[in-house]
Amino acid sequence: MSTSITAPTWADVRAAVEAVHPFVRRTPVLRAEVDGRPLVLKLEHLQRSGSFKLRGAVNALVSGPLPERVLTASGGNHGLGVATAASLLNLPATVYVPESAPLAKAQRIEAAGAKLIRHGATYAEAAAKALEAASEPGTRYLHAYDDPAVVAGQGTVAAEIVEDAPDVDAILVAVGGGGLAAGTSLAGVPTFAVEPEGCRALSAALEAGEPVDVEIDSVASSALGATKIGSVPFGVLRERVTSVLVSDAELLAARDRLWEEFRLAVEPAAAVPFAAWLAGRTGGDLPCVILCGANSEWTP
Repeated sequence: MSTSITAPTWADVRAAVEAVHPFVRRTPVLRAEVDGRPLVLKLEHLQRSGSFKLRGAVNALVSGPLPERVLTASGGNHGLGVATAASLLNLPATVYVPESAPLAKAQRIEAAGAKLIRHGATYAEAAAKALEAASEPGTRYLHAYDDPAVVAGQGTVAAEIVEDAPDVDAILVAVGGGGLAAGTSLAGVPTFAVEPEGCRALSAALEAGEPVDVEIDSVASSALGATKIGSVPFGVLRERVTSVLVSDAELLAARDRLWEEFRLAVEPAAAVPFAAWLAGRTGGDLPCVILCGANSEWTP
């Protein structure tokens, strides 16, 4: 896929804002201070379906004629976003997930009305099986992140940030396959793309100069466990972001800190950019940390 042809733009994001508005929540921002430092928290974990993924799914589905059915593969959050989008648009949906997908996410996908099929040990194996099944006429296969319309839809999170907190001078975002980070970076605000040390799809691609396969081993892998960054997101990200890594211990401590300080219950992946900020590895006098999802069960 040629990123020079398919890469989305900020104009695509602005169009997506109008397209997704009837279906998604405009999530709030919270101005706060931690350890004497100011920051803004984008509470996207309050989104319908429990994560930002609904935005990209809706935008992709309404960007053209509606299919007869939608099919996808997911580690969990994207599948729940697609299932919710399909329900809102009165479409049948099937979601393939790896055997390792958390039970809480799998149950929510089924509760949203989609058919759930477990296959393979990794997201890549589930996606390969899903693509085989997507050949039926009238079926739309909706990629979790390697789709310009999905990236533009995810960028609507940043569009809300720049409208609701125009004094923000940096945005911190977690990276898995790259859809949310790529859409965020299109806003033109310095963007710090943060990964767990065990989910290095973006940083490995930046080092290699192209997307490459990586091994995945992190407590946040159900959401950030893409074994390879998407070619469409990478075409956007390679010139627009600063890559940052955090350890599992740091991201779990950050997740607990969000609960202790603000009573915000998020999944491990959502705490990744906050962990980088706490560690002093990001920039900006008033950064915005995107809390991207809350689809996990945990005890503080």
